[in-house]
Amino acid sequence: MTRSVHPALIVLAGLVFIFLVGPLIIVVGAALSNTTYLTFPPQGLSLRWFSKIFEIEAFRRTMVTSLQLALLSTALALLVGIPAAYALNRFRIQLPGWLSTLFVLPVLVPELVLGFSLLRSIAVDLDAPIFLSLVIGHTLLVLPYVVRVISASLASFDFSIEEAAISLGSPPLKSFFTIVLPNVRSGVIAAFILCFITSINDVSISIFLTGPGISTLPIQILAHVEQFFDPTIASVSVLLMALTVGVMAIVERTLGLTFLTK
Repeated sequence: MTRSVHPALIVLAGLVFIFLVGPLIIVVGAALSNTTYLTFPPQGLSLRWFSKIFEIEAFRRTMVTSLQLALLSTALALLVGIPAAYALNRFRIQLPGWLSTLFVLPVLVPELVLGFSLLRSIAVDLDAPIFLSLVIGHTLLVLPYVVRVISASLASFDFSIEEAAISLGSPPLKSFFTIVLPNVRSGVIAAFILCFITSINDVSISIFLTGPGISTLPIQILAHVEQFFDPTIASVSVLLMALTVGVMAIVERTLGLTFLTK
């Protein structure tokens, strides 16, 4: 026997959908407007604001910086996070229980507090270059995602297979790359995508660590809003949304989203 859905639930679901999707529709509509100021609904349709993005040198420069920063910080987080997740799962009995909490502290601490701490310790005390400070900050920000996702993949892995390979003469390092790593490949790819999206859209950490001559795209968006009120800012936001949606579409088609529920 089928049960009918209460009309109130349908209305509530519709309101939630509008609440989530409504701002995105407004941003897209404003980006397609042919006016010289932000407005919704658009009085006419035009793509000229998308082309203007690439005419502004600051946007071109910060796009490249953001992509470089996201790729580099994600790579460093994987280099640190994969061995850490492996050790936490392989030697969970020997290692202290608080060690796993250590790797999620950047998520537990508010990003504004973390950003200010990095500014004080790295940019001021160590006088590190701006780009290096950004790389360190973004790596710390995305490292917990690597450890948690890889740990979820390793939780169901039978380490006796690796031990058998080592007992048959395979070096431990070779056993890791030929046996363990291929079995957590989906987790590595998922961690890479999550870290990349988090890094390229970050504001809270970057706003403390950027400086003269070096900035990220989200920070440049904030700077542009302070001086201009044209639809260019909405066009940049649409490009960022398209990049995020595209990456998530790749996840859905290649891996599925089941890893998020583990």
